[in-house]
Amino acid sequence: MKLRTRSILQELNELAEVRNKDALFESRATNIINSAINLLESIHKNYTPEQADELERRFINAIRGQDSAKFTRGIRKIVESRKQSKALGQEESND
Repeated sequence: MKLRTRSILQELNELAEVRNKDALFESRATNIINSAINLLESIHKNYTPEQADELERRFINAIRGQDSAKFTRGIRKIVESRKQSKALGQEESND
C-alpha cells in the first residue's frame, strides 16, 4: 500500500511540475514579447524612419538567427554614422 501511495504522490508532483513549467514559459514569453514591443516603440520614437526600420529588421533577424550581434552591429553602424555626420558638420562650419 505504501508503495502505491508513493507512486500516486510522485505522479501528482510530476503533473504539478509540468503545469508550473507551462506557466513559467507562458509568463516568460509574455514578458519578453512585451519588452520587445516596448523596445520597438522606443526605436521608432528615437530614430529616423529608415534607421528604425533597419533596426527592427535586424532585431527580428537577430532573434531568428539567435545572434544578438546582428542587432548590435546595426546600432554601432548608426552611432558611427552620427559621428561622421557631426565631424563633417564641424569641418564645414570651420571653412
